[in-house]
Amino acid sequence: MIDLSRAQWRKATLSSQNGGCVEIAANLPGVIAVRDSKRPEDGAHVVGRAAFAAFLADARAGRYDLSACAGN
Repeated sequence: MIDLSRAQWRKATLSSQNGGCVEIAANLPGVIAVRDSKRPEDGAHVVGRAAFAAFLADARAGRYDLSACAGN
């Protein structure tokens, strides 16, 4: 289990624009943590930096249908 007590959470840029609630913590060694800011007590998903970078690259390339995330 990864200790998230020192995580510095920030709201994702696009999350703020569409009323979403995604926060990330990128200050942890070797990992990125992602959580729902409206329900932080539910915990976080923790993934390796390389996996998160690959996910972002895929999202930017349009490999996922993100229309539901944009409130459409």
